[in-house]
Amino acid sequence: MTKRRIWVAACAAALALIAWPVLKFSGVFSDKGDPMTFGENGGGGGTGAHGTLMPTGPKVDFRVANTVQDGTKIGVVTLDGKKSGFKGKVWVWAPKQYDDPKYAKSGFPVLIALPGGNGYPVNYWMGTDLKLQSSIAQWSKEGKSLPFIVAMPVLNPDDKNYYDGSDIPGRPKMGTWLTEDVPDLIKANFRTLKQRDGWAFMGSSSGAFAGLKAVLKHPDKFKAVIASGPDIVPDSPLWAGHSGEKAANNPEVLAKRLIDGKGPDVYLAFQVGTKERTSMKNTKDFIASYGNRGRVHTTLREIPDGEHNAKTYVPSMGLGPIQWISEHMTGPTPL
Repeated sequence: MTKRRIWVAACAAALALIAWPVLKFSGVFSDKGDPMTFGENGGGGGTGAHGTLMPTGPKVDFRVANTVQDGTKIGVVTLDGKKSGFKGKVWVWAPKQYDDPKYAKSGFPVLIALPGGNGYPVNYWMGTDLKLQSSIAQWSKEGKSLPFIVAMPVLNPDDKNYYDGSDIPGRPKMGTWLTEDVPDLIKANFRTLKQRDGWAFMGSSSGAFAGLKAVLKHPDKFKAVIASGPDIVPDSPLWAGHSGEKAANNPEVLAKRLIDGKGPDVYLAFQVGTKERTSMKNTKDFIASYGNRGRVHTTLREIPDGEHNAKTYVPSMGLGPIQWISEHMTGPTPL
């Protein structure tokens, strides 16, 4: 080979090295949309050791939606909810520990993460900018968090109305979607934990309300929630003419019922920014009335100079809330 050809080849190689990360970042060589698997084959269910529920199937067609900093993938699938009758997208992430051979027979806890606002057509926790998944990965290494599977469904069926994460009469059954169809999807495709000790919610603003309400309404299925800057009472205008059903989805009513009854213990971790005056007052009023009474256990983290913003909430979760709920839940058991 002549010196000129050697020089040309060297230049081409150098340009390729420079261009590759640029092209990859720009999406030219992205694997978004490619089929992906979380390592499970088939289904069949059955209970394994330590309360593990093996995947029940059928296996769904996940597609790559994003890649987390540690190389793990966020998958997305369109779920046709059999119980709610609603069809929508669900994004799912599993931590690295899920594919670790020492946890091959163990179930993992699940955190259902709900966004604020309309929560449609995307769930903003599926993006990598808020660093929810990478933060959980790091916290689990530090012993601050369990290695949660994170499920991120759409919160509402459209971008025009908010449905309070509930089955409002005559409307899409979003309460059933969040508390039955989405968990069923995870159980069908992942090793989970049979008992409620492996199931929790987290959310911000309206998503925090939906998660808080879900835990208080279904304490037999879910044990904990991290509610950030939450709405406390149902406020969808779609409840008009349905006051009885609205009350049945009010966290204040549900908390009192749980305190007065003999239901299982629930753990409600609130976090609110000090600049969120209305949310702070409403949260403190709720805790004063229902917190740490009977079966309802609460904690509140006040975020210094924190605003009503998802970017504020994620770092704060690692300063107490996620460790608190993790201490009251069950994690994977190594072989």
